[in-house]
Amino acid sequence: MKETLQILNQLEREGFYRRYAIGGAIGALFYMDPFETDDLDILILLPERDAPSLAPLGAVYEALRSRGYEEDGLYIVIHGVPVQFLVAYNALAEEAVAEAREVDYDTVVTRVPTPEHLAALMLDTGRAKDRARFEQLREQVDLDTGRLGDIIRRHDLETRYLQWTGA
Repeated sequence: MKETLQILNQLEREGFYRRYAIGGAIGALFYMDPFETDDLDILILLPERDAPSLAPLGAVYEALRSRGYEEDGLYIVIHGVPVQFLVAYNALAEEAVAEAREVDYDTVVTRVPTPEHLAALMLDTGRAKDRARFEQLREQVDLDTGRLGDIIRRHDLETRYLQWTGA
């Protein structure tokens, strides 16, 4: 994965996106015990452009194809790692990327959303596997409950939080 992260950092330096953070299950693995996952989810903030694009990830995928990486369904495989790029799709995802922490992975600096943002993203997505990971995150990580509560309130996730926690 080290080589994959180096490519992601290079694309950011080259301006294909303003900032990225590792989301999804692999993002959560920076904070909790390992579990199985198939891909690397990358949340990105796109560069400011004069005109919106109908295919906002087109330039990213073209840059990777030109470097010899191939698509496989929803993913593009970079040094053997299936990567799914996700444009930050709402204010919560944008905030999670903007406030992501820098971490070191095998001497490569990358970014991961805070555990509170990851929990909120799981709530927002709302799938069964997100609920299971949300519970695992709550059990294994000393979440800042004040910060999590603030994020939940600002992004209208109170109902799902109450459903999932019974609080």
